Amino acid sequence: MKRAYPVFLMVFLVLLFSCRKYVQQQEKKAALAIITDGLWYVSGYMQNDSDITASFSGYLFKFDANNTVAATKVNVVTAGIWSVDIASQSITTNFPSAGDTLRKLNKTWKITDSYSDSVSARSTDTTNHISNILQLRKQ
Repeated sequence: MKRAYPVFLMVFLVLLFSCRKYVQQQEKKAALAIITDGLWYVSGYMQNDSDITASFSGYLFKFDANNTVAATKVNVVTAGIWSVDIASQSITTNFPSAGDTLRKLNKTWKITDSYSDSVSARSTDTTNHISNILQLRKQ
């Protein structure tokens, strides 16, 4: 019986880690399906105490499964990249050649609330003491 215990423990640990990895893969798959389905717009953006939502007026965002994102405003498309980290519940976006408005999105955002048609996230720049709150909605 003493020999069976270490073997049982090893099998249990392997199954536990395999299940955890499977669950994380399924969570990522579900998140990707929600993010990549449809167009998104900025419904709210607070930078410290300033509401700068209006500066994003007219932009629509299309996230693709290949980790690219297109920001379109009046038929002008600005390309960017994005990634999601399920474990830390965060999304990172980067528009390398964007103007001032879209560069405000070049951050890692901690998701604070999410639904199939909306996401709220926060990013804090401790160097410059800037707090950003972003809200996205599906069109």
